[in-house]
Amino acid sequence: MMKSVFTLILLLNIMGCEQMTSQNKSSDEVITTSEKQLLMDFEMIDLSGSMRHSSEWNNSAKLINFWATWCAPCRREIPLLNETQEKLSDGLIQIIGIAVDDFDEVTSYAENTNFDYPILIGEKDAVVIAENSGVDFIGLPFTMIVTKDEEIIKTHIGEIKEHHIELIIKVLKAIENGEITASEAKVQLGPI
Repeated sequence: MMKSVFTLILLLNIMGCEQMTSQNKSSDEVITTSEKQLLMDFEMIDLSGSMRHSSEWNNSAKLINFWATWCAPCRREIPLLNETQEKLSDGLIQIIGIAVDDFDEVTSYAENTNFDYPILIGEKDAVVIAENSGVDFIGLPFTMIVTKDEEIIKTHIGEIKEHHIELIIKVLKAIENGEITASEAKVQLGPI
């Protein structure tokens, strides 16, 4: 009987320690997420084989969409991203597609697909862009929402839908107009 009571007390202490550790971890995560995550500069080739540098879009907020030709949800996003980029002709927001795929596969796919936004091809090196910016890259499609000051305010794994785009544009325009801060934008973008 005494052994059972001792075992129960030991288990409760261990569980209590694990909960305490989890609570401490959550506090640390809050501190980490309050720090700015900045998009690091990068270079990649485009569909024509020309080297492009991220600084080309320094004066714009960015919606950076990581995709691949073999990814069905990625392919479904392309018409919406094209339509969105056409509407954003003012240059306030730039959509950039980054293919995590083979150069030949992407250029072959692009022969039958129109892109109204730049497509960069990074193959496996494309993942480094997210990782160098402090973002865990765990699947495709993957989208980073970046202010014109290069702060990553949201990442989204999964297919981007029209209601996501509407919220992203609204929030990025509100930042540009000084109506909200990047921290407030993170809160507003939370549900996507």
